[in-house]
Amino acid sequence: MNADHMTEHAPNFPLRHDWTREEVERLLALPFPELIFQAQQAHRQYFDPTKVQISTLLSIKTGGCPEDCAYCPQSARHNNEQNAAKLLPLETVIADAKTAKAAGAGRFCMGAAWRAPKDRDLDPVCEMVKEVKALGLETCLTVGMLTPSQSQRLKEAGLDYYNHNLDTSEDFYGKIISTRTYQDRLDTLANVRDADIKVCCGGIIGMGEDVSDRAGLLMTLANLPTHPESVPINLLVRVEGTPLSDTEAVDPVTFARVIATARIMMPASHVRLAAGRENMSEAAHALCFLAGANSIFWGEKLLTTPNPKENRDKQLLEVLGMSPMMDRDPTLVSS
Repeated sequence: MNADHMTEHAPNFPLRHDWTREEVERLLALPFPELIFQAQQAHRQYFDPTKVQISTLLSIKTGGCPEDCAYCPQSARHNNEQNAAKLLPLETVIADAKTAKAAGAGRFCMGAAWRAPKDRDLDPVCEMVKEVKALGLETCLTVGMLTPSQSQRLKEAGLDYYNHNLDTSEDFYGKIISTRTYQDRLDTLANVRDADIKVCCGGIIGMGEDVSDRAGLLMTLANLPTHPESVPINLLVRVEGTPLSDTEAVDPVTFARVIATARIMMPASHVRLAAGRENMSEAAHALCFLAGANSIFWGEKLLTTPNPKENRDKQLLEVLGMSPMMDRDPTLVSS
């Protein structure tokens, strides 16, 4: 499908940065067929709807994190805290990256359970970025809060994307984490963007937030000076021993509404189905793709939580007549 065909009959979905919470809440409340229709139109204006961007995520340093994020099993403050491990050796990371590339991943993401890395921590991480980049993969990293100089170091090492999620709305944020502020997160995003690194930033649905909080999260993301190139929408994985282990599950239609609204508001971004897919049915996945999701992680684990096995995802895409995205259409505009 070429770009002309995608845009020939589509309405104009501009890249806006002036959304109000009321506007977003109205989108979230649209009759479901209308919401999905608009999301499909926005999706087709910027992407081939049959293509899905594939990433793989590896935990390069697990556990022992001093933060108190209520959803995270890597926090040292929770009962089920993962055993703290040292940074993986470079050889292990490169071997995993080669396996991911052979399996069809185009982007290799690395995550370390740090609140904020020390400068010396970045020495081996920069080597990992360089070596993964040399394999012909896009590189992505998430290691906590960064300073401007650290962001620049990672850019010079060849980092393509930095992931730093907002998690939820600013209003609800204090109920989820107390060890860093919302502004801390925004400052890191600004530092990364100033270093000319692409931004991967989204949030988590199902932590007890209400519709207004979901609208607030999406509004903040879409009103950033530049839209995040990747917007991961996570469905809470309720891990035993974390404060959110008994939170009520979110139904697939509600989750798809968030996906669709993100697609309409940030139409040129990759909207990623991230954590929580292990318990989603084939039909729920299909609904999210219809709503405008066009990126997934594959591999059996996302940092510490389960993820659908690669073969299951391949079978799903085959059933839906979809396939991995090789390259972004060069005619597409950027935010």
